[in-house]
Amino acid sequence: QVQLVESGGGLVQAGGSLRLSCVVSGRTFSTYGMGWFRQAPGKEREFLGGITWSGTNTYYALSMRGRFTIYRDNAKNTLYLQMNSLKPEDTAVYYCAAKMNFKAVSAHDVDYWGQGTQVTVSS
Repeated sequence: QVQLVESGGGLVQAGGSLRLSCVVSGRTFSTYGMGWFRQAPGKEREFLGGITWSGTNTYYALSMRGRFTIYRDNAKNTLYLQMNSLKPEDTAVYYCAAKMNFKAVSAHDVDYWGQGTQVTVSS
């Protein structure tokens, strides 16, 4: 059973930064495409972006470009989301997601989810 565990969430002031981490169990992390989503209260889950299994390519939702960066360390089985210039509207639960067999995570194609980590941005 694959487990994804996010961490790094918390309370931050507007304009601040946070780095989220997602540790994936098992020995096949390097074969997973990975991605990040978020869900704000009363809203649908939103796709933020993803990274290919090798880490060579990243792709982002248009609204995320410039402030958020996704990267991974396959030696540590860890996915990261660096968030800068945070705004109150970034307040949400953030989820990491995995897609098996060298395939890419997309907005509608995920095999595994983490449990989420709360990010709260105060104004």
